[in-house]
Amino acid sequence: MKNKFCGSQELEAREEEFLSSVASLSKNSKGRQYQEQSCDIRTIFQHDRDRIIHSKAFRRLKHKTQVFIAPAGDHYRTRLTHTLEVSQISRTIARALKLNEDLTEAIALGHDLGHTPFGHAGEEVLNDLAARGFKHNEQSLRVVDFLEGSSSERPGLNLSFEVRDGIRNHTGKKKPQTLEGQIVKLADRVAYINHDIDDSLRAGILTQEDLPQSCLEHLGYTSSQRIDTMVRDIINFSSGKKEIAMSSKTSQVTNRLRDFLFANVYLDSLAKKEEEKAQRLIAKLFSYYIENPAEMPLEFKERAVSEDREQAVIDYIAGMTDRYAISQGQKLLLPTPWFYHDI
Repeated sequence: MKNKFCGSQELEAREEEFLSSVASLSKNSKGRQYQEQSCDIRTIFQHDRDRIIHSKAFRRLKHKTQVFIAPAGDHYRTRLTHTLEVSQISRTIARALKLNEDLTEAIALGHDLGHTPFGHAGEEVLNDLAARGFKHNEQSLRVVDFLEGSSSERPGLNLSFEVRDGIRNHTGKKKPQTLEGQIVKLADRVAYINHDIDDSLRAGILTQEDLPQSCLEHLGYTSSQRIDTMVRDIINFSSGKKEIAMSSKTSQVTNRLRDFLFANVYLDSLAKKEEEKAQRLIAKLFSYYIENPAEMPLEFKERAVSEDREQAVIDYIAGMTDRYAISQGQKLLLPTPWFYHDI
C-alpha cells in the first residue's frame, strides 16, 4: 500500500528532478560517521537541520554576543539572530540557483554553534590561552561531533559529511566541498556586514554620513538595498557555474565596506570598550578551572580527569553564554558579602 504522506524517498526523487545538476542530492550524501537507521520522512539533510535546531548549543546562541557585549537594547543582534539571518540569505540564494536548500539551511544553522561568549573577543583570548589554539569553526564541528547529543550508541549529533564540511569551512582559507557550503560562507559575510552596520547606526557608533559613499552608491543606502544587491550579484554571477562567488566589482566594494567596519567598529570604537574586561574574565575563568576542574559540571569534570583537562575547560567556557560567564565570574572570583546578625 502506498504511503499517504510524502516520505524521504519521494523528497529525494523531487530533488533529482528539480535541482541543478551541480546540486548536492540527499541520496548521494557521503553519509554519517556512525551508521544508523535513516528517517523515512526526512532526507538526511533535513534530519541534520532538525538535530541542530533542537540542540542545547543552538538555544544558547540567543545569549551570545554578535558585536555588542551583553547589549541592554532589545533590537541588537545576538549570535542567534545572526545565525537566522545567515540561514535566510543562504536559502534565498540556494533556491534561486536550484541547489539543495535543506543542506544549505543545516550548514547555516550550525555554523556558529562553537562560538565563545563575548564574540570574537572571547575567541581571541581562548586562542591565546589554549596550547593548540582555538577557532570557533573547529569548535562548532566539535560541538556537533562530540559535545551535543544524548545517544549511548555514539557521540555527538552524527551529522552528514556535507553538513560537517560546511560548518568547518564556513570561515578561513579552505573552501567547502559543496556549493551549498560555499553559499553559507558568502552569506555569513553578507549578513554580518549589513546587520553590524545597522546595529552600529542604532547605537550611535556610526552615522549614515560616516559610511563610505562609494560603497553605498554601488550597494545601496539601506540595509535591505545592500543585501538585495549582494544576493542578486551572487545569484547572477554564480548561475550555471561550479563555484559560488560575487562579481569582481561587488566583491571589491563589499571588502572595502568590511575593512571600514574593522577600522571603525570591530577594532576601535565605543562598542569594544568592554572587550578588555570580557577577555580578562575569560582568562580568569580559564585559569580557575584549570586549577579547579572539580568546580565544573559533572560531564566536564569527568572529562578533565579521564581525558584532557585543558580541552574540557575550553569546551566548558566556549559553551557559556555572556551572562553565564559573567555570573560565574561573580560567583568564583568576587567575594560574597557576609552579614553578621547580632541576636
